[in-house]
Amino acid sequence: MHSQRSASARRRRVRRARRAFAALVVALAVVAAAMAGSLVMQSISSSAQPVGGGHDAASTGDGGDATGEAAGDLPDGATPFDEYPAITRLDPALLDALRRAATDAAAEGIEFRVNSGWRSPAHQNRLLDEAVAEYGSETEAARWVAPPEKSAHVSGDAVDLGDYDAVDWLAERGEAYGLCQVYDNEAWHFELFADAPDVGCPGKYFDPTEDPRMQ
Repeated sequence: MHSQRSASARRRRVRRARRAFAALVVALAVVAAAMAGSLVMQSISSSAQPVGGGHDAASTGDGGDATGEAAGDLPDGATPFDEYPAITRLDPALLDALRRAATDAAAEGIEFRVNSGWRSPAHQNRLLDEAVAEYGSETEAARWVAPPEKSAHVSGDAVDLGDYDAVDWLAERGEAYGLCQVYDNEAWHFELFADAPDVGCPGKYFDPTEDPRMQ
């Protein structure tokens, strides 16, 4: 009798062990399936993410970022001698003239601060969209912001100074360096005219809408 009871108990233990093992196998299969599904979703998400920082062409205009130093943003207090892309991607002749002028101005106690220099097309597009929203129409916005394909900032041919003393100093002496104001409504905006040291700066336009380059 005792032997029969022991055999029966062993069989029960074996059945319980088998059921526990089967349950463990099922649980492991569920976990494996969940992990595989997660990896697939991560792969799909990664492949759908735009290259270059998460902005798509519709939001930035050229598939790149519209903000940040790489797009042409500058921190407050940037100088012509800093190594930001907005400075270093200016036309070399313009940058050289700007740095020479800044050096001479510093000797007189005037510091050049750069508000804007080179800008990416996406950055320029963003500024244009903001101007349209602010001024209410593309026509009015055009008095202040050019489209990327016509902007002297995008081509690296313009710089905006951020200090009135520096603007006044360069407005009076800029032609000696070939640096000239272009628009009456943007006194801070300077471009390089190579013959200005010999013939003087050209006449200014009231605003960019009068500039033939914007037509």
